[in-house]
Amino acid sequence: MRRITIGILAVLSLFLTVVSAHSGERWAGLPAFPPMPQPKTSGMADVNDIKMYYAEYGAGDPILFIHGGLGNADVWGRQVADFARDHLVVVADSRGHGRSTRSQQPFGYDLMTSDYAALLDYLKIGKVTLVGWSDGGIIGIDMAMKYPDKLTRVIAQAANVTTDGLKPDVLNNKTFNDYINVAGDYYRKLSPTPNEYKAFVDQISQMWETQPAWTAADLGKITVPVTLAIGDHDEAIKLDHTQMMAKDIPGAKLVILKDASHFAMLQDPEGYDAMIRDAMAGR
Repeated sequence: MRRITIGILAVLSLFLTVVSAHSGERWAGLPAFPPMPQPKTSGMADVNDIKMYYAEYGAGDPILFIHGGLGNADVWGRQVADFARDHLVVVADSRGHGRSTRSQQPFGYDLMTSDYAALLDYLKIGKVTLVGWSDGGIIGIDMAMKYPDKLTRVIAQAANVTTDGLKPDVLNNKTFNDYINVAGDYYRKLSPTPNEYKAFVDQISQMWETQPAWTAADLGKITVPVTLAIGDHDEAIKLDHTQMMAKDIPGAKLVILKDASHFAMLQDPEGYDAMIRDAMAGR
C-alpha cells in the first residue's frame, strides 16, 4: 500500500509540475501593450471616406506596421522603439479601429488595403517594407496583389487567405478572449465613437465570416518577396493553412515562431524583431 501511495504521489507531483510549467508558458499569456515612443509626426489623414490616424518615427528606409483586427497601432510599441533607430517607421489605426473613423461602407480587406495605399500617398512615401499581423497581414497580402509598386516586401504574421484558415474553436481560447477584452478597453479610450465597440465588433465579424477568399491562382500572381510567420501555438490560424500559403505564393518563406502564439510581437519582441530583420536581409 505504501508503494502504491508513493507511486500515486509521484505521478501527482509530475502532473502538477507539468501543469505549473505550462501555466507559465509565454505563449499562454497576453502581455500588456507596451508604451509607444514619442512620434516625430502624427495626425489624422483624409483617406478615402474616413479620417485615419497615423504616426511616424525615426528616419531611413520606411517600414509600415499594420495591426490586427479590433486592435490599434499601440500594439507595436516594442517594434517601433527598435526599428525607429535605423528606419522611418509608420504606424496607423485601420478604418474604424483605434483613433480612426469609420463610414457606412461595410468593412472589407480591399477597402482597408486601399486606405493604406492612400495613406502612403498622403505621406509621400514610396515603397515600404510592410509588416502585418493577423488582419494586417491579410492587408499586406492584398496590397502585394493590388499595389505591388508600393512594396519592397511583405512580412505577414498569422494571416489567412480563406476563412478555412481559421481555427473553429478560437473563441473558446482564454488568451484570445483576453485580447478581445483589452481591445475593447483601448477602443473605449481612443475611439471617436467610444460607446460603439459592440457594433464595431459585429461589423468586423461580418467581414470575417466571408473574407478573404483568394485562390491559389490569385496568390500565384504575387511578385513581391513575402515572408509568412506563425507562432507554434497560434490560437486562431491553422499551421497547415500557413504552409499552404507558403507553397502558393511564389518564393515565399515560412518562419515558425517558437513558443509564441497569435500575439508573438508582445510575447517575444526580441525574436519577432530578429525575424523581421532576417526577412529584410533576405535570410
